[in-house]
Amino acid sequence: MPITTITIKDKNYPKLLKQIKDRPNTLYLKGEMPIDETCFAIVGTRRNSFYGKQAVLEIAGDLAEAGLTIVSGLAPGIDTFCHQAVLERNKRTIAVLGTGLDTKSIYPRTNLRLAAKIIETGGCLISEYPVKSPGSKITFPARNRIISGLSIGVLIIEAKQKSGALITAAWAKKQGRKIFALPGSIYSSNSKGCHCLIKQGAKLVESANDILKELNIKDLIFHSKDRLAGENKEENLILETLKQGPLDIDKIIERTKLSTSTVTGCLAIMEINSKVKNLGRNIYAITHR
Repeated sequence: MPITTITIKDKNYPKLLKQIKDRPNTLYLKGEMPIDETCFAIVGTRRNSFYGKQAVLEIAGDLAEAGLTIVSGLAPGIDTFCHQAVLERNKRTIAVLGTGLDTKSIYPRTNLRLAAKIIETGGCLISEYPVKSPGSKITFPARNRIISGLSIGVLIIEAKQKSGALITAAWAKKQGRKIFALPGSIYSSNSKGCHCLIKQGAKLVESANDILKELNIKDLIFHSKDRLAGENKEENLILETLKQGPLDIDKIIERTKLSTSTVTGCLAIMEINSKVKNLGRNIYAITHR
């Protein structure tokens, strides 16, 4: 798909973005540009925990199901999982880049396929930088104002006290956007930035509904289904064990007292049936649908 250009004088320039003081005069696009749709941003650390991954997969996916277009930055970590969660629901997502949109400039290189999938699924890539523009310590923080500027609100999922995600939150505050944050353990450095935001007035988020209610988008409120039931007593035992959070397969075996072959077989079938998700390194979590 070719890269197109729009200016602030064009009718299809995003309305919310046009309202911010330091809006870009020119935008480069690949895919379908957001005009009248309701966008919401989700960003976070590049070095996420399994807790952060599980949270962003659930919340981003549920918000997309509710009808919001999810905006993020295509960066490694939380941003990547945010886009993936939306694509898994076959919904639209927007990636704002701090580089040119040509394949040689897009960062990270590992997300070239993800970038293509975003376009294929009806989403788009956006940048204020022309082709052949590499990323830098200036361009990545600057693009964060576009992420928040396109959106009615911003959710921060895991951020250290000095984090690029907090730059997005600062832009959101300047732009009058609502700020949301995921709480975490008081012992986790990944949650220090989120806790600081909550102390400053950011809304604490445990589910997509917390965001939708705060934004008064009542007709889009996503009602989570009851927790999934297993097909047999072994699956139900595993689901019950995973209620408190993600566990690696050895812990599941230990707590359920089932054999290794039984747990391995059940998890494989449950993952195929979208009842559980492997978060990586054989750590499993319940899939909420």
